[in-house]
Amino acid sequence: MTVHATEWTMASDISPESAYREIGSGAAVWQLSWLPGRLLTREQALAGMELDELLSNLDSVHDGHAQVHAATLAGTVGIIWEHAVILLFKRILARLQGCPAAPQGGSDPAGGNAQGAPRPHRRSRHAHSSPSVFR
Repeated sequence: MTVHATEWTMASDISPESAYREIGSGAAVWQLSWLPGRLLTREQALAGMELDELLSNLDSVHDGHAQVHAATLAGTVGIIWEHAVILLFKRILARLQGCPAAPQGGSDPAGGNAQGAPRPHRRSRHAHSSPSVFR
């Protein structure tokens, strides 16, 4: 699992999700494609990308250390990992159904904006993979 980061974007080698930097002042100028409307710091965006990769790894479903790490990463982003699973799963469903944006269904309980279309993704070959759900 690797997150490729530049000054303006972050991309995963296993997930179609991404992070991008908004033009603006201050530290919180990053957004995650799967958490639209929420401005994040670079550290938070990177944690969100790592969380997406971790939840996308089926080998970590029953790994206690991975579960703890997922909770830590989610906390850095400002959500709980279970909410991240739901958001990522909704985006997978939207891609499978050919929708241009993930279903939003109301406000984001983590405080983000429920509107916003995802950015286009370069890596669509993983559109049929689903996030792991820790038990």
